[in-house]
Parts: sequence; structure tokens; C-alpha cells
Amino acid sequence: MLGAVALVLFWSQLGVSFQVQHAERQIPPHSPAVSEHDFSSANPASTAPHSSPCFVDDVVAALREAAGSDNDLANSSLTLFGVCTVSSRSLLSQLVEVTRRNKGGFEVLHPTAVLVSEDEQGTIMATLALPKSSLLKLNPVLLLAFESPLSGGGLDVTFTGQCLQPHTQAVCISEGTQFILLTGKSSEGNVEQTWSISVHAGTPSLEQNLKDLLIGGKSGSNIGLTPLLLFSGDTGTDTRHIKGSSQASFLCELRRFLNGVLPQDHTKSQLLQLDSLQSLPSLTLGLSSSETLMAGVINSSAPTIFSFTSWSSKLPVHQGQLGLSSDLLEVLGQRLDQSEMQILELINEEEVAQRAVERLGRLKEFSAFQRKEPAAGERQFCAFLLLKALQTVLHAYNMQRRLRATRAGPANPPRSPICGLKALTVSFEKLLLGPQNANINNCHGSCAFPLTNGNNHAVLLNYHIESGAAGERAPCCVPVAYEPLEVLDLNEQGAFLSIKPDMIARECGCR
Repeated sequence: MLGAVALVLFWSQLGVSFQVQHAERQIPPHSPAVSEHDFSSANPASTAPHSSPCFVDDVVAALREAAGSDNDLANSSLTLFGVCTVSSRSLLSQLVEVTRRNKGGFEVLHPTAVLVSEDEQGTIMATLALPKSSLLKLNPVLLLAFESPLSGGGLDVTFTGQCLQPHTQAVCISEGTQFILLTGKSSEGNVEQTWSISVHAGTPSLEQNLKDLLIGGKSGSNIGLTPLLLFSGDTGTDTRHIKGSSQASFLCELRRFLNGVLPQDHTKSQLLQLDSLQSLPSLTLGLSSSETLMAGVINSSAPTIFSFTSWSSKLPVHQGQLGLSSDLLEVLGQRLDQSEMQILELINEEEVAQRAVERLGRLKEFSAFQRKEPAAGERQFCAFLLLKALQTVLHAYNMQRRLRATRAGPANPPRSPICGLKALTVSFEKLLLGPQNANINNCHGSCAFPLTNGNNHAVLLNYHIESGAAGERAPCCVPVAYEPLEVLDLNEQGAFLSIKPDMIARECGCR
């Protein structure tokens, strides 16, 4: 029977460094050899020692989305969680059910210390000290989350420890595995305790591969370990992921929606700093924002970049709020309904459709507001962010279809295509909620006579050159019309919108 507690260990590039010890020994909670974190027991869910403020939300989302609409676990989910036994499959199914039933509600608690080491026999040991908590009396689930899905061959791995039930449990790590589920024992007393778990692979070669993975091996690179205790909302405790009311969870869900539904471009490019771009004066978004300003932004179809200048281990302190009039709320609602219908039509043919629809449904729950007798608050702000996100997705798909139609047009000589738009993706700095990339387009093609997209100057210039004049610049294929890009920044001081003009090439011509 699944208990109400889930314990999560996260293998992170930015967490506590692994250390190699050549003697198996008990690790005291305050040993100098152990990297420690101090967390407030009064508010354990307020801080997460990880570079991504959405780490816990992403783990919960992975559990929630492990089963399809028919509640069956997909093969990809079994691979994702390293499931290869009947018991582990049953455990995943139960945990998915609990996660969905509680709408992803979890309280987070952190062990006081953690160490991964190798004893004299070459066995890998993971040791962690747990804080005092009455929740430890419940049956825990130990979940190991790797920084990114693994690559390479498979690993049959067993985990052994007095803290596990049963003492030895098997998992299958293969390409694409990111999470591992283990069943833990409940604590008999409300006292601080130490858990020790040994890790074994099936063969010496696999054992070495596992050591290389967990403690750096020959590469000598250290991999961090961030442990988390997740407590289900079934415990009756006050959770961080309150159903439909947490702006932090809304932002994390919005990030997953954007990353999952936007057209993907894997072209690598140098990261662009948003502050280096020219911008119109920023506008403050809040309870004092004018109706004229908000009406203009709501009716704008320009794509938006959501940015956190104070991106760190926790989300910005500021909680955005809006106080829109009934008339403007009605406009906002209509724009949301229209955008949602268009989004569903666009993604219906895409592979991401089912998951995107589920995430969009959760976003609507977070941002639901009353159109009549409005009350200022976070839900209006979340609804506004959702609209700007949907407009961004619509812009990306419409531009993608426009570029496809251009490529599918009348055949041109392969070495001299007519001047026209071509996709150009740029990547932004990592201090972003999303999207990480933007298609700003570029212009390519021939400006040879007769011109179909040139002005009078280009026509005369081209005629002059073809008449035999030397030393003159020929007409070039360049952007002649642009669209702006909106950047919404949320930080400790508030929410601010800046408009970057002339960012996205919309039309090309010969000039």
C-alpha cells in the first residue's frame, strides 16, 4: 500500500559534490566531509536548493503525466522511470494516482546532509541524514531523479539498504531513464536518522559504468546530489502546490507548456543578452496600470518572452496582480477563448497535442476568473500571462506555416531563389521562463531583373548596373517590414513589460 510520502533524490550538476571515501563508515550529520544545507523546519517548502525553481513542479508533472488518458502506463513512461519489475510498475501506478488525485500537491522537506562514497570493496554507498519530522512515520517512496535522461547502453542495478522495503530492489537504467522509484520503510520514531543505501550493477563493466555515472570515475568530474522529501497532500498538511491558486506553480506549468508546444529548432547559436537590445521605455504591470495600456497589450498579437532577472533557486518574491475593469476582463476572456480555439486547431495535427491540451487545461484552472463583478488579484494576472503565451504560440505556428508555404511555392532556379523570408532562430540567455528561442527570420534570395519585390530606386539601380555601369552596389535582399517582440520581466520589484521594436522580419524586399 502506497504511503503518503514520496522522497526524491535529485542528481544535479549544481548540487552537493560527490566525495570518494575508501572506507565504509557511518557519516555523522555534521561531519566536515559532508556538504550540508540548512533548511527551515518551520517552512520546509519555501526553499529548494536547486538551480531551477520549477524542479519540484517538474518532478510532480513527470509523475502526473506518466499515464495517458486511459490511465495506462506508456512504454516511454516505463523507460523514463526505469521500471522493469511488476512491483515497480505497481508502485509507479499508485504514485501517479496519488499525484493526480491531489492535483500535484506536495510539501517539501530536505535532509540535513548527504554523501555518496565508495567503500574498500568498491561498493557505491549513498548516505543521507533525515531531519526530525512526524511525517517520517509514514511509508516513503524513494525517487532518484537524474539531471537529464541517460544515454548509452542499459544498466541492471540493485539498491540494498535497511531503509528499503524489501531490503533489495531492482531497477533498469536505460537510454531515456531520468527517474528511479524505490520503496522505503517508515521511521519507528520521530528522531533524526541516517539512511545508507548500497548500489550494485549486474557485471563488473556495468559496475564501472555506474561509478563513472555517479562519482565521476575516470573523468574525475563530480556530480551533485540534491535530496528532497516530498509529502503528499493526503497528509492534510499545508502544501505549496495548492489546487489552482499558486502563482509559482502556474509559472512552472506555463514554462512546461511553452517548451512542449512551441515548434522546436535545435540549431545551436550564441546566447543573446536581452539587455543588449534597444527597447522602448518599460511599462509597469500591476493594480495601477491604466486601462488604455492594458487594452493595447491585450489586443497586441506580438510574441512575448517571459523573463526573470532574479532567476535563482526560488521564484521571484513578487506576486503579480491586476485590477481590470469588467469591460476589459470581458475582452481578455474573449481573446483567451479565441486563442485557445486556434491553438487546439493548430496543434491537433502535432504529436504534442494530448499533453499540450492537458497542460492548457491546468493553466486555465490556475487562471480562471470572474468576468462580472471582478476582484483584483493574481488570477487576472495569470490569465493575462496565459493570453500572451497563447499569442506567442499562435505567432510561432503561423510564421512556420507561412515559411512552409513560401518554400512550397513555384519552383525557382536552385542557385537564384527570389528574395524572400527564411527562418532564423536565435537563443536567449537562460534567465528565462520561456521560450528560450525565437524565430526572428532573415531575408535571402536574388534581386535580379525583373524585380517583383523592389521599390523604384531598386528597379532603377538594377537597370543602371545591367546597362554596363561599374562600381555600384547591386540591390540586396533585406527586411523592409518588422514586428516587435515583447519582454515581460517579473522580479522582486514587480512585473514590467518592455517592447523591443523591429525584432522580427515580416517582409523582404530588394533595396
